[in-house]
Amino acid sequence: MANSAGSRKRARQAVQRNKHNSQIRAKARTFIKKVAYAIEAGNKKEAILGFAAMQKNVDQAVNKGLIHKNQAARKKSRLSAQIKAL
Repeated sequence: MANSAGSRKRARQAVQRNKHNSQIRAKARTFIKKVAYAIEAGNKKEAILGFAAMQKNVDQAVNKGLIHKNQAARKKSRLSAQIKAL
């Protein structure tokens, strides 16, 4: 339990940041899944449009330190290759 005023404030900030970061991380995962589902359905046009939006969201998550840069690069590379294979 936080005792000093400063530590109580830090605890409140940590809760707020955790909620915000979780939302950004979940949004990035959702965009990745949307592209994967479009690829699975064979819808190349939808996959290409979704891929552009997915790149932006994933890069934002990387800049905030929520996703590792290599993981983001791997996801983008694999999805791009799958779209090209359609």
